[in-house]
Amino acid sequence: MTEHHRLEAAAPWVELVATTDDWDAAEPALLTTMLSELVLIRTFEEYVLELAAAGLVHGPAHSSIGQEGGAVGSVLTLTSADSVNGSHRGHHQFLAKALHHVAPKGIDPTADVADEVRDVLLRTLAEICGLDRGFSHGRGGSMHLQLKAAGAMGTNAIVGGGVPMAAGYAWANRQAGSDAVAVTYFGDGAVNIGSTLETFNLAAAWRLPICFFIENNLYAVSTNVFEATGEPRLSARGPGFNIASWKVDGMDALAVYLATQEAVAHMRTGHGPTLVEADTYRYFHQNGAFPGSAFGYRSKEEEEGWRRRDPVTQVADHLVRRGIMKQSDIDATVARAKQALAETGDVLLEPLPGGKPGQRQIRPAEWPDPAFADVGIRGDLHEFADVRLAEVDTFTGEVQEQKLVDAIAGVLGRRMETDDSVVVLGEDVHRLNGGTNGATRGLKERFPDRVLGTPISENAFCGLGGGIALDGRFTPVVELMYADFMWVAADQLFNQIGKARHMFGGDGEVPFVLRSKVAMGTGYGSQHSMDPAGIFASSVGWRIVAPTTPFDYVGLMNSALRCKDPVVVLEHVDLYNAVGPGPVDDLDYCLPVGKAAIRRAGSDVTVITYLGMVAHVLEAVSTLGTVDAEVIDLRWLDRASIDWATIEASIQKTNNVLIAEQGPRGTSYGGWLADEIQRRCFDWLDQPVQRVTGGEASPSISKVLERAAIAQSDEVVAALTEMTRF
Repeated sequence: MTEHHRLEAAAPWVELVATTDDWDAAEPALLTTMLSELVLIRTFEEYVLELAAAGLVHGPAHSSIGQEGGAVGSVLTLTSADSVNGSHRGHHQFLAKALHHVAPKGIDPTADVADEVRDVLLRTLAEICGLDRGFSHGRGGSMHLQLKAAGAMGTNAIVGGGVPMAAGYAWANRQAGSDAVAVTYFGDGAVNIGSTLETFNLAAAWRLPICFFIENNLYAVSTNVFEATGEPRLSARGPGFNIASWKVDGMDALAVYLATQEAVAHMRTGHGPTLVEADTYRYFHQNGAFPGSAFGYRSKEEEEGWRRRDPVTQVADHLVRRGIMKQSDIDATVARAKQALAETGDVLLEPLPGGKPGQRQIRPAEWPDPAFADVGIRGDLHEFADVRLAEVDTFTGEVQEQKLVDAIAGVLGRRMETDDSVVVLGEDVHRLNGGTNGATRGLKERFPDRVLGTPISENAFCGLGGGIALDGRFTPVVELMYADFMWVAADQLFNQIGKARHMFGGDGEVPFVLRSKVAMGTGYGSQHSMDPAGIFASSVGWRIVAPTTPFDYVGLMNSALRCKDPVVVLEHVDLYNAVGPGPVDDLDYCLPVGKAAIRRAGSDVTVITYLGMVAHVLEAVSTLGTVDAEVIDLRWLDRASIDWATIEASIQKTNNVLIAEQGPRGTSYGGWLADEIQRRCFDWLDQPVQRVTGGEASPSISKVLERAAIAQSDEVVAALTEMTRF
């Protein structure tokens, strides 16, 4: 007869309930600080809603009123060295971390609001209003709040988007030998996001000191958690990944404190990740000052039931019960907070000229300068001030013919040898004698704790790399096995990593290197063959390099690793085993940022190309024999790094331009480049800029159909013949 054996999860899953004895045992200073922070955050949020109702907050105002207990209770277990990030509804978490940073010994609720606390309130309010005085000069607004000095690494407008990055902070903390932990806050909606679940798995597999803090407020906008998941006790997700998990009443700040205290102790002693689910409630709708009942998706009775468990009132009642404070003291604390916020508003606001009594406007001097709009998309490259630059024709070291794939392993090994901050991660990079192509050969044996083989979870490990970069103590080199997989990790690459510097004010460094290969022509079909250059060139924040020789690869990778911006290094499979000049012993030079290479001088037509197409262009010119073409290998492809001096000098000489690339025309890199050239160089052109691209479709598996879908030398020959036939 069939037997059934009940299985038990390896990780504990408990519900923690704070008792009256816990409240009686709590230190008075802990409870008074809880009250101070709860009142300040509640008053701040009420003031934000007041400004939003008056039209003084541009964009959403996702208030956390009702949820303050989870933020304050959890943050009071942390230090400034611990990292946190949060979601679009993150004012309370950010303020709790910032206030705890400036007042680590606590805030006396009976004293006047201190200057350092007022400064946090002022700069946070200014940021939410989009003003220059804000932490990110108004660029972040309500949903992107960051104060790295406090360990507040940034709230996030993409649901679940910040979770993988927090794993990066946790990894960096551990790698640096610190016992600091990371806490990532998100809601019931983000629990069902793939990047969140990927990060659960990655954190558990690597035993990272990260706490996944779920604010279960029951509603993702208007969709109830009981509609969205079969197991509404969201902490049940933890044991499935072998993560120790706690469920707690999020309206009870002390219960949250005790649960998080246990979770933090678990992480600080090296036992891996934790999960805390705090059952809480937002009093208002997703955005603005109306309750959810006004939109019909919840009842007034439900809302009133949760309000009777208000976190501020609970702490205040216990303080009065224990004789630590009187009700009059509580009232005075609230009055002081309201006065502090009113005075904060007076710094930023003034009466509206000609308006009704009480109408106000932002003081004009508080707005950022419109000229600041594009400042800080990328850094100013000051990190290259003392670098040694070299080109193959000026290089003084020994050069010999070698494979490009060997140059990859060689330069990465050299940088890891000389710079302990460099870490390599990706799928199979630690196996197969250097990954699927041998590009990381020998690195795992030499640097076992800095070559990290990841699960198949591109969102999680790209985001983890992004978190490592934002942390700033390490430089990640992340490998995506094929460029097509960038779409799997698109949120982390484009919404998070690429935008981070600019979004948070323009000053923060993002030293992140992404390696990936272009495999068209190899028979791997539509989902393993894309050229992503056009996508990255039209996205914010990225620098792009495309090496074609071993010598260039070494110099460009060194430049990428030195750069404080995210850099994608594109590699073409056709070039891996191609032989070219490369350095023998000297692997310490850089190629200059924004410098193209002239691979062939000529006077009839300028051919601009990159990566694997360079060899096809040179072959076409040689085969044709009748066209004296100048061939420019761009090497740097991003908008900020295009070598316009070389391009324009060539066009003035030839008066004709052909842009040649292999990939499909729909995501063409040459499309935007042709437009830019025709506007810059119109007077020098004898004809419109011509282009060679692949077809409209992605390459197919069939050898015949694949060749028909991509461009090689034959297409260049045809284009040059047509351009010069008159």
